[in-house]
Amino acid sequence: MKRARTSPPRASVAPFPMRPESSQVLLTTPRLYVTQLPPDAAARVLTYHTANRDHLGPVSPTRPDNFFTVTWWRSRLAQDAEDWRRGLALRLFLLPRESPPSFGPVIGSVSLSDIRRGALQCGELGFGLDARHQGLGLMSEAVHALCDYAFGPLGLHRLQANHLPDNHRSAAVLHRVGFSVEGLARQSVLIDGRWRDHVLTARLAPGALER
Repeated sequence: MKRARTSPPRASVAPFPMRPESSQVLLTTPRLYVTQLPPDAAARVLTYHTANRDHLGPVSPTRPDNFFTVTWWRSRLAQDAEDWRRGLALRLFLLPRESPPSFGPVIGSVSLSDIRRGALQCGELGFGLDARHQGLGLMSEAVHALCDYAFGPLGLHRLQANHLPDNHRSAAVLHRVGFSVEGLARQSVLIDGRWRDHVLTARLAPGALER
């Protein structure tokens, strides 16, 4: 008998109280806070990226020279908040629920970038996870939560995500949360001095094909 496929529990959505004057996003899953972080969390984000330099570097576009500095991350987190305010992108970080989000360690990230409205209503999904937390289903849990938020409160119609052909872990996450392969983009992203092919995948909002 074929075993029924189960989906990760749906996330809940709450305002993030760290900045009362702004509406920041906090998604909660059974094991994670998936949330925006303010500039004063730069050291935590830097710690995550420093620990995963060798793990994430081979699948990431070329980084600026000052990427591994608190100064760069303070600026980047401030820009993230501005991008969200303008509706251009939503970049979130994964924190274990064992600690309050105000000081819990960063163990991953998930994002929607290049959010387009009008006739498109779509965005680009990206994600990364601490090497020490792989194989536990945490990335699928976080991506599922962000997809729910994108198709629910944000009202997007289509999400796209790309990965290197040999990045089997990312391919598995995307398949698990409902993305389908649509093609191959030849030499589409410059990584470590080489133009690399990327597999193109996408997911439509629930019920989109019946509309």
